[in-house]
Amino acid sequence: MADRTHQGEGEGIRTFPFPAELAVGGVGIQIGTMGGEAAWHADAPLHRVHRIDFHVVMLFTEGPVRHMIDFAEYEAAAGDLLWIRPGQVHRFSRTSEYRGTVLTMQPGFLPRATVEATGLYRYDLPPLLHPDPAQLAALGASLAHLRREYEDTATLPLSLHTAVLRHSLTAFLLRLAHLAASSAEASRQPTDTTFTLFRDAVERGFATNHSVNAYADALGYSRRTLVRAVRAATGETPKGFIDKRVILEAKRLLAHTDMPIGRVGAAVGFPDAANFSKFFHLHTGQTPVAFRAELR
Repeated sequence: MADRTHQGEGEGIRTFPFPAELAVGGVGIQIGTMGGEAAWHADAPLHRVHRIDFHVVMLFTEGPVRHMIDFAEYEAAAGDLLWIRPGQVHRFSRTSEYRGTVLTMQPGFLPRATVEATGLYRYDLPPLLHPDPAQLAALGASLAHLRREYEDTATLPLSLHTAVLRHSLTAFLLRLAHLAASSAEASRQPTDTTFTLFRDAVERGFATNHSVNAYADALGYSRRTLVRAVRAATGETPKGFIDKRVILEAKRLLAHTDMPIGRVGAAVGFPDAANFSKFFHLHTGQTPVAFRAELR
């Protein structure tokens, strides 16, 4: 996935940091009402493709609203949630159409155990969520409680206020993560097609297996069958689909960790750092070093 080609104006896609100067008492979350023309940063027009290095959860009270995430278009209706994770490329439509509540948070605000329990970095989970009425009521109440705690800066010392926010945020995210995982499971069950089986196998194995033949053998299909199914579903080859997933994971690691380039390559199936750099450059037009430097 060559990010530079999607900017549309010949420049790299910029990553904007969490607007910490707006957070209450320096706490690494914000909760507010959607709408208007506010941006993450003075140089970040929301209608242009960009990245953020924090989480965004939007609960919509009106719709439909179209939003692009990782170059896929999603349409959210009233009662839907949209969860954008750090590093994902996205673009707003007309911001005046967005109505509801928006939560933004820094990845480092929560302890590691909570991050693992809530799946904050589960990029395989769907960003658009459709809660049923009971789920929506519970999520809305949890988010409203979190917002009240966020806005109550006068009754508690800052350290205690921060601790209460962490607990309230964890409760909301556990509900949200359960909904996301349930939605992903429900979407898989009715459509065990050749492509969905291949897609799920790649998600499990892309870090060690880049071979189309190996996936075909493991799934019990001929290579020709796999090629037809993947091309029909995505318009690309199985090899292209695998490579795109490998590149996406490499970008995540380069952007959000301090792992050396060689370790990033090894983590996505390239024991030789030189081979990883050639592969990355072929697909992005940049070396891993240049990509990381541009983001930071």
